[in-house]
Amino acid sequence: MANRSQAPAAPSHGSSAAPVLQGAWLTRGGEGRFSAYLPRDGEVVRWTEEPDGRWSGPVSLGGDGLTSFLAVGQGADRYVHLVGLRPTAGGEGHVELVHSVQFQTGRPAAPWRPIGHSNGKGPWTGNPAVAVDAQGRAYAFVRNGGGGLSVRAQKDAGGWHPWWDLHGWGTDPSPVAVCNGEGRVELLTATDKGLLRYVQEESGGRPVRKDVLPAEVTFGTLAAATGPSGHATLFYVDKADQVRAWSPGRDLEPTVLGEAAGTGRLAATGCLVDGVESTVLARQSADGRLALAVYPSERESEGIRWSEHGEPKGPLDTVLTRGLDGRLAAMALTGGSLIATRQSAAAGLHLEGWRSIG
Repeated sequence: MANRSQAPAAPSHGSSAAPVLQGAWLTRGGEGRFSAYLPRDGEVVRWTEEPDGRWSGPVSLGGDGLTSFLAVGQGADRYVHLVGLRPTAGGEGHVELVHSVQFQTGRPAAPWRPIGHSNGKGPWTGNPAVAVDAQGRAYAFVRNGGGGLSVRAQKDAGGWHPWWDLHGWGTDPSPVAVCNGEGRVELLTATDKGLLRYVQEESGGRPVRKDVLPAEVTFGTLAAATGPSGHATLFYVDKADQVRAWSPGRDLEPTVLGEAAGTGRLAATGCLVDGVESTVLARQSADGRLALAVYPSERESEGIRWSEHGEPKGPLDTVLTRGLDGRLAAMALTGGSLIATRQSAAAGLHLEGWRSIG
C-alpha cells in the first residue's frame, strides 16, 4: 500500500491531547523488570512490572504542565532520562525542554529541571531525541528554528553545557539518537537531500556532523538500533515504499530490506530468535495490527518479510526492547491505552497475546 507517513505536528497541551512518544519509552531495569512512561494531563505517569509479572500504576512522576510529548533514553547504568516540553511565557506556543531522571525501577524520579530552548526562546521546532553515553551523560537533540540540529549535553560534574548548534538544514522533525558500541552518542536524521549523521567523537564532546548521503527518505519513519558489532544502523522508508537500512560504520550503503508494511514510523531493536542475535522491525499494519519483520543482525542481504500479530487495535504507536533473557518485549499505545506482549518460548518469532496494562 502507499505510504501515508507525514512529518509530525507539534504536540498539544491539555488533558485530551494524544501522547507523542520518542525513543525508549519501554525500559528494562538491571533486575529485569520493565517500566513504561506516558505524558498525561500535564505530567508523566509510569507503569512498573512487578516481580510477579503483574503491572502497577499509573504513578505520577510530576511535570508541572508538560505538553503531550515525551522522549526517553536509557544508559548502560540503566538510569532512565526523560525529556519533555513545557509551555513558557513570551508567545503563543512557546516551549522549553525539561529533564528528569529515574535511577531505579519503581522509584520516584528526580525533580524536573528546565534545559531551555535551542533558539533561546520560541515555539516548537521539532520532537527532541535523547541518548545517554557510556559515562551516563544525557544528550538532548532537537531541530532548531533554522531547520538544523542543536544539542545540549550534561557535564561530568553536574549541570549542562550550553546549547551547541550542529547546523544542518531542512531536517526531519523527529530524529533518532542512539549510543554505539564505543559508548558514544550518534544522532541520525534526514533532509530532503538525503541522510545526515552526527557522531560524538570524543568522550563528553560535541557531536560532529558528517556529509549528507543522497537518499530519498519519508520523514517520520526513522528508527535506529545498535548491532552486535557496536555500529548503529538507521532504518527508514524510502519514497518507493521500501524499508532501507544504513550503517555507515559498517560501510553499508542504504540497502533495501524489503517492501514496507502498513503505515507510520518504524520501531527497531535487537533480540534473540532461536539463539541467534537478530534485528526486529515493527510497524502498524494496514488493518491496525502489529506487523513484525526479523532478520539476523547485520546480515541485510537476507532481507525481510512481514508477519502480522494479534487482533486489529486501530492506530498503534509501538516500542520494542529486549528482556534480560534476550527475548523480545513490545508495548503499544492504542486509543490512549497501553498493551504489552512478549516473545513466547516457541521456536521462531512468536508473540504471546496482548495484555492490557493501563
